[in-house]
Amino acid sequence: MEKWEKDVLAVLTSDARTPVSKIALMLGVTEEDAAEKIKSLEQRGLIVGYTAIVNLDSVEDDTVEALIEVKVTPQHRHGFDRIAQEVAELPEVQNLYLMSGAYDLAVIVKGKSLKSVSRFVSERISTYEGVISTATHFILKKYKVEGAMMQHTPETARISVQP
Repeated sequence: MEKWEKDVLAVLTSDARTPVSKIALMLGVTEEDAAEKIKSLEQRGLIVGYTAIVNLDSVEDDTVEALIEVKVTPQHRHGFDRIAQEVAELPEVQNLYLMSGAYDLAVIVKGKSLKSVSRFVSERISTYEGVISTATHFILKKYKVEGAMMQHTPETARISVQP
């Protein structure tokens, strides 16, 4: 990967709203060249999307999120990829990771209620061939997401103890 690619990815990862003009200045190229470089990264699949990080604790949102650990038997010639692809295509799935450790897949899902997420696990995830076990952990509160703090913490005021 070229240096400019790393630089553009770092800037957009930090703030996807960074204007092309600022990226062009950083790269020492014209805005048109910077826009072409970004488009190239998108077409090559290095940039797959842009998103906003929203503090859902600050808005009325009744959805429920859960992390589901899934232990599976790897399939001959496909390993974990085939089942991961099938699970990834389910609309409830927000994120999916292959993990080391006791479980093979970490699946982040979003549902309308605890019951709907529980039903999703029991009726969808656990029915896949090769799924050995699952463990569901409901997300109660988010403190930091994608490097962004979810709670604004006011600076602690220090009281002067000197006369």
